Amino acid sequence: MSQTLQSVRGMHDLLPEQTPLWQWLEAQLADHMRRYGYAEIRTPVVEKTELFKRSIGDVTDIVEKEMYTFEDRNGESLSLRPEGTAGCVRAGIQHGLLHNQVQRLWYMGPMYRHERPQKGRYREFRQFGVEVFGLPGPHIEAELILLCRRLWRALGLEGQVRLEINCLGQAEERARYRDALVAYFEAHRDALDEDSRRRLERNPLRILDSKNPAMRPLIAGAPRLEEALGEASRAHFDALRRLLDAADVPYTVNPHLVRGLDYYNLTVFEWITDALGAQGTVCAGGRYDGLVAQLGGSPTPAVGFAAGLERLVALIEGRARRRRGRPWPACSPPATTTAAVCAWPRRCARPCRPRRSCIMAARRA
Repeated sequence: MSQTLQSVRGMHDLLPEQTPLWQWLEAQLADHMRRYGYAEIRTPVVEKTELFKRSIGDVTDIVEKEMYTFEDRNGESLSLRPEGTAGCVRAGIQHGLLHNQVQRLWYMGPMYRHERPQKGRYREFRQFGVEVFGLPGPHIEAELILLCRRLWRALGLEGQVRLEINCLGQAEERARYRDALVAYFEAHRDALDEDSRRRLERNPLRILDSKNPAMRPLIAGAPRLEEALGEASRAHFDALRRLLDAADVPYTVNPHLVRGLDYYNLTVFEWITDALGAQGTVCAGGRYDGLVAQLGGSPTPAVGFAAGLERLVALIEGRARRRRGRPWPACSPPATTTAAVCAWPRRCARPCRPRRSCIMAARRA
C-alpha cells in the first residue's frame, strides 16, 4: 500500500468550511481599497533572487535563512517571493508606472518563507499590501494609518490592535547610530545570545528587534536612535504625530521598533495585538524612499504596509468565540458584484440575495 501524501509542512489547505470567511475578508479588503481609490496590481509569485537581495538586504534573516531559492533549467537563481514590496517596485519600474507619477496600489496573495511553523506564522502565508509612490511628507503616512484604522472598524477588530510608531531617520543618521550601537553591544558581548552576536557583525539594528526575553534589559539600556536624528527627520516625525493627534488616533512611540527589512527610512509603524501570542504583529509598514532608485528607477518617495491574512482571520474567529458563536460583522455586497459574500457559512436559512438585508444580521443581539 502506497504512503499517503501530506501537504508540505507549514503550508495548509483551506477547506470548504473555512473559505467563506476568507472570501468575506478578501471582499472587504478589495471594497475598502476601491473606496479609497487604490488600484490593484498582481505580480508573479516567482522573481529573480537578485531582486530580494538588493531590496531586502543580504544580511537580513529573510535572505540568509528563509527564502525558497532554486536554479531553473537555465541556471538562473529564482526565489518564491517572501514579501510583496520588492515585486511591486520592480513591476512599477519595468512598466513605467513610477516616473513623475503618483501611484496608489494594493495587492493580495501568497508569500513564502522557510520559518519554523507555529500559530500565526507559516511557510506559505497570505498578505494584503498597500504601496504609494510619488508622495513625500507625513500626510500620506497618516492616510495609510487612518486607512488601517477604518479597516479594523469594518472587520470588527477595533480595540484588539494598537499602533506603535518610530522614526528611523535617513541612511547617514542610521550610520552614526550604528557606530554607537556597535560600541555599546561590543562592551556587553558576553551578554549577547548567539543570534545577536551574528547580527552585531552584519546588522546591529536588528538586535533591537530580538524576541529573546533575556535580552530585554540589555536592549533597554542601548543608545536611542532619536539621539542620532537630524532636524529634518525630527520635524517629519513630529508632523506625523500632530496629524495622528488631530485625528484622535492613539499610538505609542516605540524607540526599538526597527522593522526587519533594510530599505526603510524615516517613519515605520506596526499594528500589534495581544490576542495571538508571540505573533502579535498584525500589520506593519513604513517609508522606503530609496528603494526605487536602489532597484534601477528614478529617485521616488514611497511608503506602504502589509497585513497577514492568517492573523486577521485568527482575530476575527477569536472575536466570534468571545461572542459565544455570534456571527462576524454583517456582510455587505461589493458594488461590482450581484450578490453578497456570505459571512455566516452554514448558518443562513436562505441564500444571500442582492440588495436585501441579511437574515442573520437581523438576528444579532
